[in-house]
Amino acid sequence: MTTTTPTAEARPGDAPATGAVLPPLHIGPLTIDTPVVLAPMAGVTNAAFRRLCRESGAGLYVAEMVTSRALVERGEESMRIISHEPDERPRSVQVYGVDPVTVAAAVRLIASEDRADHVDLNFGCPVPKVTRRGGGAVLPWKRDLFRSIVSAAVDAAAPYGVPVTVKMRKGIDEDHLTYLEAGLVAQEVGVAAVALHARTAADYYSGTADWESIARLKETVTDIPVLGNGDIWSAEDALEMVEQTGCDGVVVGRGCQGRPWLFADLAAAFAGSSERVRPGLAHVARVVRRHAELMVEHFGDESKALREMRKHMAWYFKGYVVGGETRASLGLVSSMAELDDRLAGLDLDQPYPGAPAEGQRGRAGSPKRPILPYGWLDSRELSEDFRRELHEAELSVSGG
Repeated sequence: MTTTTPTAEARPGDAPATGAVLPPLHIGPLTIDTPVVLAPMAGVTNAAFRRLCRESGAGLYVAEMVTSRALVERGEESMRIISHEPDERPRSVQVYGVDPVTVAAAVRLIASEDRADHVDLNFGCPVPKVTRRGGGAVLPWKRDLFRSIVSAAVDAAAPYGVPVTVKMRKGIDEDHLTYLEAGLVAQEVGVAAVALHARTAADYYSGTADWESIARLKETVTDIPVLGNGDIWSAEDALEMVEQTGCDGVVVGRGCQGRPWLFADLAAAFAGSSERVRPGLAHVARVVRRHAELMVEHFGDESKALREMRKHMAWYFKGYVVGGETRASLGLVSSMAELDDRLAGLDLDQPYPGAPAEGQRGRAGSPKRPILPYGWLDSRELSEDFRRELHEAELSVSGG
């Protein structure tokens, strides 16, 4: 297999660019020419995957979420998560935390040691290990805690010129929405932009994202950029979201899993071009090989890197005729030699399959009743008991 950087394959009859759809995205002192952000995804958006995305298109690429407590304690894995390649600019990290003092300390470490050019705060994670401790998507319900955390992060980053942004969900469920109030608070305390995943914590990743909520947030928060997130599976989806909501840019998560070339499509779309990548199986195989190489470089351990690659295989080969046995074997690769052998056995002349390769990626799941701390919904304010519990909450959260 070749080890050269894969190149995009354009659709025949592509039209030339007709002009930018949106102006560049300004996040504090940063200018993002293509207003697209790669959402941080645990176990996915490491430096290897971010490089693949950067080689395909343009935008702001956020590293995997890191907990503030683990970062302050300089955990080996946390420091690896926030590491960036020398040519990666701007460098972006996402911090999760439920204690203002710890979050501030983590942001100060990042900014003062010049480890990132941008810090995002996670108020969007819906997974139970996060929400059961009052974190992620359910935290803005405690409005004083939300204000304290965001203010502390902004103040810690300000002396170093590092902008802070907020990524959040609509709220806990449809009866406990928080996003409009949270957006206004974020704007008031100096956040550089807000991003909304247009689902509640209860929605998890199910159903259809409520893009109308993005439009309402854009109408409410008028002084800083508002970014939309949810159900962007193609460049056309991104353009439609902008058209429907008036948002200033988009955040892409699951849509790029196994498809880093989506960023080439997005760059073209926002430049006003209809050029799109339509990869045959040979192109997909080259990207998989490149991804694996980068993973080995990133982890410095071939066995670990290939284990991490396994989750990506189903995403990469979605819609292609691969065969059940081969598909299963690709999901069990343990070495580069084994990967090369599996890829060589594919029908590399197979063309792009069209619709079967498009659409939703990953597991959508079903709505879930959020797991909350006992009594969390009783008040919008934070009791002293909750405050003491939250101070220790990050100790058992790592990713999400």
